[in-house]
Amino acid sequence: MIHSMTGFGQAGGTACGFHVLIDLKSVNHRYCEIMVRMPREWAALEERFKKSIQSLVKRGRVDVFVTVEREVDASRTVEVNWPLVDGLLKAAEQLSARYSFQDTLSLKDLLSVPEVIRIDENDPEDSSDEMEDLLMKCLQDALNQLIEMRETEGKHLFIDLEERITVLESLYEDMMRTAPRVVEEYRDKLMHRIRDVLADSAAFDETRFAMEVALMADRSNIEEELTRLRSHFRQFRQLLLAADPVGRKLDFLIQEMNREVNTIGSKANHSGLAAKVIEMKAEMEKIREQVQNIE
Repeated sequence: MIHSMTGFGQAGGTACGFHVLIDLKSVNHRYCEIMVRMPREWAALEERFKKSIQSLVKRGRVDVFVTVEREVDASRTVEVNWPLVDGLLKAAEQLSARYSFQDTLSLKDLLSVPEVIRIDENDPEDSSDEMEDLLMKCLQDALNQLIEMRETEGKHLFIDLEERITVLESLYEDMMRTAPRVVEEYRDKLMHRIRDVLADSAAFDETRFAMEVALMADRSNIEEELTRLRSHFRQFRQLLLAADPVGRKLDFLIQEMNREVNTIGSKANHSGLAAKVIEMKAEMEKIREQVQNIE
């Protein structure tokens, strides 16, 4: 079953006092391109991330956003540097006694001095194994969501494309019924014109008339194009059911269909066929737009 290239996945978790959130977003792309944005301290995991994604995503641009944030008040301890405070107070007393300063050292003054208060926090790298496991698990969970969304979107695309290829097949059947009448109608029109022009029916050249009709029949013969078009329809339906990514093949196939229909339009000098060609081209353009989103 076909997959869309559009999807989104998100997963998060907590470990070692840190919260991890991973967002995956995929859009159309000719190839498989993966862009990872993550904190610098975890940049070593980028290749592992890409390999995990490439194992399930064969085509499309995937943007990976990794956020690692410390939980509020988690694993923090506040300590007072008592020796430093005692030293500062003693130095203040000595300065006041020597220079007769009237000011006193306030709490605000003490807290403004670096190193008076120390806040010890867990470093995520201190529990690197646990954090790596969490990051990889969140990636896999987000990736599963992404793939599920791409599969769901692929099912909708499958239904839409099947309906549109059915429309093309119906137009094709109309062409098959109309094509044999093209030469007959041309022959009748040519005969009427000749008779209107010639006053003397005895001057009518049967041989030349037959040659003109035969030439018209050869120029307007679209049997080969119709045969190839039918083959393309069959291949298109088979690709829709394929397990492997088929987006590029479908894109190529719709180009070939368009080429055959253009040839039919240029060869068949017939208003009925021309109308069917226009309808076909309009429907194929809609298919082409949908195919651009298939993996």
